[in-house]
Amino acid sequence: MPVALEGGCFVTALREGEPDQHPGIRIWRHVHRGTGATAISLRVLEFAPGTSPAIRTPRCDEILYVLEGEATLIVDGATHRIGRDVGVYLGPGTFLTVENPGPAPLTVVSSQCPDPGASLDLARGLSSRSSGSSSRPTSVVALDDTLREVTSDRWYRVLVDKRLGCSETTQFVGGIPPGRAPDHFHHYEEVLCILSGSGRMWAGQSNAPIQPGSCIFLPRGQVHCVENTGGGELRLLGVFHPAGSPAVRFETG
Repeated sequence: MPVALEGGCFVTALREGEPDQHPGIRIWRHVHRGTGATAISLRVLEFAPGTSPAIRTPRCDEILYVLEGEATLIVDGATHRIGRDVGVYLGPGTFLTVENPGPAPLTVVSSQCPDPGASLDLARGLSSRSSGSSSRPTSVVALDDTLREVTSDRWYRVLVDKRLGCSETTQFVGGIPPGRAPDHFHHYEEVLCILSGSGRMWAGQSNAPIQPGSCIFLPRGQVHCVENTGGGELRLLGVFHPAGSPAVRFETG
């Protein structure tokens, strides 16, 4: 069960609850308007080995991050090889097909902004190879190819932002050393997914344990802190709206 914290913040597991089932695709919807978000969503998508149906992305920005597996994305007729720790920006209305050679599923975290709801537009009988090229933006970027930026004792790398055509939302990966930083808040709505390490998610005076796969929703203005209780680095994926710098935060007191 998701753990509810103060102010509408909550923590859930990567594959918590029953997924939506589609041909070759399973989807866990964790953060959306129905859970208190006003703009952004967080979903976990699992693509089985084989070729998925063509999916038409909604009329919104969609940002993906690969957690597990390797595959080929076909986006409006263009092919992109993707693997672990790769970010993908899909412009509104693109056609996407996943060719997963297997044997393992391809698991990605998806954030859409604005949240379009639960529907999945499967373009049955259509391959994105045959959908033709378009001027809609698509960007694929590996984590190791991005600039490492340091703030205090932490680092972050921005994968997707306005430089890649995504003007409203920012995707980043950050590293947190052992310990607990001061409580703070942001002027944006944010979703997180823990990539490695263990700790506790604090929202005000409430907290919950976090580990790889933990998914977190942080409402705008919610006082919070990620505490690293392990002996090594805690690494997390973050996506927030409106776009900006992951380094900007406002401490309390």
